[in-house]
Amino acid sequence: MKKVSLAILVSLSAVTGAAYAQDNGVMMSTDPAKAADVEQRAQDLQAQQQAAENQQSAMPAKHHKKAMHHAKAAKADAASQ
Repeated sequence: MKKVSLAILVSLSAVTGAAYAQDNGVMMSTDPAKAADVEQRAQDLQAQQQAAENQQSAMPAKHHKKAMHHAKAAKADAASQ
């Protein structure tokens, strides 16, 4: 019975995934204004990503302190009581 339930669940998941993929498919257009808008957005996004990468590389790396483990913290709390 568990195998049948699992098979039904997998089948439903596959059908749901296929339906979702069809709803959000690629739209094709021959409108030059839309094409130019998409290209401009892509260039803006690429510029933002490059600016973020440059900003990250300019900042020095931070060193993080090691935190106490939960077991050690629990023992320290118990010892102090």
